[in-house]
This record gives sequence, C-alpha cells and structure tokens, in this order.
Amino acid sequence: MKRNHLSLAIGLTLSLAAVQAQAQSAPAAAPSSEAVTLDAVQVTARKREETLQEVPVAVTAFTADSIDKLNIRDLGDLDAQVPNLTVYAARGSSSTVTAYIRGVGQSDPLWGVDPGVGIYLDDVYIARPQGALLDVFDVERVEVLRGPQGTLYGKNTVGGAIKYISRGLSAETEGMAQLTVGNYGQLDVKGAIGGSLGSDALRARVAVASLHRDGFGENTVTGQEVSDKEILAARAQVGAFISDDFNIQVAFDWMDDQSGVRGAKMLSANRFVPTAPPMASRYDVRNGMPNVNDTSMTGVSAVANWRISDDWGFKFVSARRESDTETNIDFDTTQATIADVKAFYSDEQISHELQFNYDGGGRARGVMGVYYFDGEAGGQVLNNFFGLLFGDTQGTVYTDSIAVYGDWSFDLTNKWKLDAGLRWTDEDKRADVLNRGYSDRTYTTPISVVADFDRTINFTNVAPKISLGYQATDDILVYGLATRGFKSGGYNIRAQATAVPRSAEPFDDEVVDSFEVGTKMSFLDQRLFLNLSAFHNKYEDIQLSVFTSYDSNGDGTNDAFFGDFTNAGKGTVQGLEVEYQWLPTRNWLVSGNLAFLDAEYDEFIYAGLNIADEQEFTNAPEFSGAINVEYRTDLASGGNLAARVGYSYQDDVVATTEIVRTGALPITQDGYGLVNAGVIWNTGGSWSFSLQGTNLTDKEYRTTGYNLNAALGVVTGFYGPPRQYSLSARYDF
Repeated sequence: MKRNHLSLAIGLTLSLAAVQAQAQSAPAAAPSSEAVTLDAVQVTARKREETLQEVPVAVTAFTADSIDKLNIRDLGDLDAQVPNLTVYAARGSSSTVTAYIRGVGQSDPLWGVDPGVGIYLDDVYIARPQGALLDVFDVERVEVLRGPQGTLYGKNTVGGAIKYISRGLSAETEGMAQLTVGNYGQLDVKGAIGGSLGSDALRARVAVASLHRDGFGENTVTGQEVSDKEILAARAQVGAFISDDFNIQVAFDWMDDQSGVRGAKMLSANRFVPTAPPMASRYDVRNGMPNVNDTSMTGVSAVANWRISDDWGFKFVSARRESDTETNIDFDTTQATIADVKAFYSDEQISHELQFNYDGGGRARGVMGVYYFDGEAGGQVLNNFFGLLFGDTQGTVYTDSIAVYGDWSFDLTNKWKLDAGLRWTDEDKRADVLNRGYSDRTYTTPISVVADFDRTINFTNVAPKISLGYQATDDILVYGLATRGFKSGGYNIRAQATAVPRSAEPFDDEVVDSFEVGTKMSFLDQRLFLNLSAFHNKYEDIQLSVFTSYDSNGDGTNDAFFGDFTNAGKGTVQGLEVEYQWLPTRNWLVSGNLAFLDAEYDEFIYAGLNIADEQEFTNAPEFSGAINVEYRTDLASGGNLAARVGYSYQDDVVATTEIVRTGALPITQDGYGLVNAGVIWNTGGSWSFSLQGTNLTDKEYRTTGYNLNAALGVVTGFYGPPRQYSLSARYDF
C-alpha cells in the first residue's frame, strides 16, 4: 500500500507576528504610508545568531508570539506546522514522545535505544523519550532542524533536532499569568516572573504550569477516566552576570505527569474474548488493569559564557537529568488477562560540553567543541500472558560517549560561502540483561531464564559535513549540502535468547548520508519569502523495533511475543519541501508549506529473505503541506483583534512498525483533514484574551497502535484528540 501525506494547515491569524512553517514573524501593523515588509526571525541553528533567510539549512522556527497564536500547547502541535515532521504521544502515554523527520525516527521508547530525532532543552540533550513531549510555557523560541545534525550539537542525531529554548534572564522585572478553561474540564494555569535580585548582575526567573483536562473517554467497567491530562511543571533559573564578558547561569526543570493511560480502540475483535467486540467510542476502554501511567522528570544544568576576546568566546554546559515512569499496558483492552504488562522505567544522564566560538569579523567563523555523555537507563517489565505465562524483562543499558566536533564557515568571495564540519564519536554501549520466566503472577519464583548476559560493544564514527552557498542577489541564497548522520547500535534489552538466539546479539549502528540542495528567496520588497529544498538520503542499517511471535511451550502454536530489535537493511528517502510567506497588505498574511516524501526500502532481510518490496516506512507521509491566511486589525479603542482559521490534511500513512507479508495489512490511517480556528483580542495594555478551537469537525484519526494478532489476537489503535475549544485570559507585566 502506498502512503501519501498532504498536511495543509490554513492559519488565519489576524496577526502579522504569527510565524508558521519557516517562522518569519511579521511586524506590527504600520501606518499605510510606511513600507510593509516581513522580518526574518533570528535563530541559532549554527550556534550564532542569524536570520532564517541567511542560514543554508532546512530549519523552521517559532517565536513566542507565533506559538501563542497557533495554539501550540506541546511539541506534538508542531506536527502540521513543519514539512516532513511527525510528532505525537507514544501509544498509551501522554508525555512520551515519538518524533520522525523525513522518515527517520524511533517509535519504541525502550531504554537503551537512542532516538532518531534529538530533543534539546536549552542546549541540553534529552536522551529518553519519556517526558520529552514537552509542554510549551514561558518559551522564547522553538527551532526544528531537518536532516542529520552532529557538527554543531552535543549528541549526534540521525534525523534532525527539535530545540526548545526557554525565555532568558532579563534585568527588568517582567512576567505573565494566564488562565485557560475549556471543554473536557480543561483548566490550565501558567505563570512566570523574572528580573534582577538587588542588582542587574544577579538575575532570576521562575515559571510554573498546572495543566488539567478530564478524560476523552472512560473505562466502562470501572467508570475511571482515560486519556485525561494531569501535569505539573516548573522551571527556575538564576544567573550571575559578573561582567560584560562573563556570566554563569544555573537552571532547574521539573515535570510530574499523573495523567491516566490513553484509551486504545479495539480495531478488530479479539478471538480469545468473543464476548467483547470492538466498542463504538475511539476513547472508551474496558481495561482490566489499574489506570496507572505516571512519569516524573527533573533536570539541572549550569552554563558558563566567557568572552575571551573580541574574536573568541567560550561556553561550558554541564547537566544532569533523570526520569522515572510506572505504567500499565493492557494490550487486549479487556477484562480478560491476555496480555497484561506492568512496566517501570528509570533513566539518569550526565553530560558536559565545551565549546569555543570564533568570529573575528573577517571571512572565517566557526565553532569547535567536545561533548561527553554518560547515561544509565533501565527498568523492569512484568508480562502476564493468558494468566498462564509469566515473565519479565529487566536490566540496564549503560552509555559512555565522547565526541569532538567542529563547524567552520568561510567567505570565499562576496557571493560564495563554504561551510565544512566534522564529528568524531566514540561510544560504548553496555547491556546487563536478565530476562526470566516465573511460576505465577507474584514474579518471585523463577522457573526459566530466557536471556542472561552482560556485554559491551563499541561504536566509532566519523561524520563529515560540507555545504556551499551562493548569494545570487541580496535576496536569493542558493546552497548545496552533504552530511552524514550516525546513531549507535546496542543490545536488545527484551532479548528472548532461548526461542530466538539472534535476539541476544548486538544490532548495528545506523547511518544516513544526506544530500540536499535548496534556496532561500525574498521578493516584492521583502513581502514574499520562498524557501525550497530537495534532499536525497541513503539510509543504512535501519534500526527497527518489531513485535515477534514465538512458540513458548513447543506445541506448534505461537502463543507469546517479544519485542525484537533488528537492522532492516537499506533504504532511500528523498523529497521536496517548500515554505512560503506572503504579506500582500499590512493586514493580511498568507503562509504555509508543501512537502513530498518518497521513502522506500532497498533491502529488508527477514528470515533469510529480502522482503523490501513488501515493507513500508513508518511515519513517512508521502505528501504534506500548509496554507495559511492571516489577518489583524487595529481597534479605535486601542489594541488589536486577530482571528485564525486553520485546515490540515493528511493522506494515508502506515502508523506502526511491523513485519508484514504479502496479503497482511499493517495498522494504517486513511487520509483526513482537521479544522482549527482562533480569535485573539489584545487590549493594548496588559490584558489579552483568546478563544481557540482544534479539530472543530471532530475528525477521527489514528496516530499509532499495536498489531499482536498472530499470538494474542490484539489489533488496537490510538487516536488523536477530539474537538476541543478553550478560552484564555492573560496578564503581562
């Protein structure tokens, strides 16, 4: 089956500051006698401040204003706003992220496996997906970089990076308070305050958020809500600006997600429970397990900035993060005990990064750095199959990684610029695994050992990057780029070495060689921005997590499963991306994006056969796009009024990573469209009010699911949110 993805997001935000697909924000409405132009947003994609139109990189950015106007509540809401980006909550979780860029990502939140898309919070890499679907509050900017990243960022990421940049420290006292109410009992409270502590040299800022929403559905047996939201989050920063050339900033962040499990809809009747047919609601369940799905995450970081001289700068980033998760997964979604799983995840990471930046005002500038990462991720998963088979997955994966990188830009002439980078990585992955079978559901008496090993494997990689840019005119930049992305391999913590001995062997590192050409153009006296890119990626040793059925008792029937982790082989991913923004008058803004993605397996070895022609990439929509029409008008009484209407469309897409043979169908999602809208009133003073609505036609669409039909009769899907609307009041000071 062919996947197509056309994601047309029409945003009618009556504000010229709304930044969408490429994040250029328009200025405030000016008198008609003044020139009407678009302003390109400042980004730090190359570790220095530049405008989007100057950077020969495929990057989309969102300012704080555009985030508010586009009603971006968490990183998942970026999905339709960026070409070839797919972001959503992973299966039964509220805050565990699944992210793909240009067909490259990682859908399995298993510990010890690196994500394909890196999430960064204020220059600190978040190694685990649990808790990484960050809620957006007190943010300065969010940047999405498409394609491999490594010569500029701490941890190499093979598919791209999402940078969450919180609001910085100001010497002036400032802050905000916001209250949002909506349907499904939504009650969100956000607040922030910052400024100097006695003198401009000592500054601090605190931001908090309480995010509550009742469930979209319920457990029809217990009456408990499911797919609800209950998140508390906070960030605190303090900085000592000792001189104009030296400062130290310390930041702390905390998140506690007490939301219940997300409801999964049974897509076909489970043959083991004939009395429990699929339910009508896409959110209601009749799970037999308790409604537990808790995640906590904390982080602390210290950043030292030192301007050594007029030409050289030094930056040191040191951070520690940890997270813990407890969750219940009732795969069959019934009161029967067919596949009941209780999981505990824990993670700790320490990272240090040294950076030297050079810019002497001449023809050369660049960054050099050393990055060190020490991670420890582990947990235990308790499996109960049919109330007869009991086993666990337990162990820890230790990651010890060091990298040296550099990226330099050279002005060859006034029009030609060369950018060259290199990254060397040395990484050890150690897996200490003990997976056993037990006599009963107390998991106290082992009766078998299916995997028991403590092994270490080393990965070394050199990843180059080179790009050439040509400034054809003051308003047109053309560039070509070649780069390599690398993601280390490791061991499958879920190994079932007795039934599948291969599962205890290491899987290989993953490599993407990316070739891209693009242009960034402005026309009509800076009233039209048009950015184009075309890319061709060779994807090798693709890491895939798939559920594999096996015969647990030798009776010839596949009655159990385990999560297999393997290298699929090779693939080719190529595509086109268009981002545009047009300001026809000072009141109207038309913006959007179009994207095409062609992702095909060239080699996929399974059971000794090449089944590439039968397999399709997950989360690799063929088409995507956006069109936005925005309007804003000043009010005679002061302030302004803004309105927004948005439409997004997605063609059919494969929603899960599965091994399927001819005649079988994976879990897919047919094409669908979403309608969003909003009205914003800024009083011209401290107060502003907004009315927002999402999925206004209440469209039913699935994001992911489970297909364990062969062994357990389980075929389920997880769905995106229903129609929601909210009213917010905000006070800025």
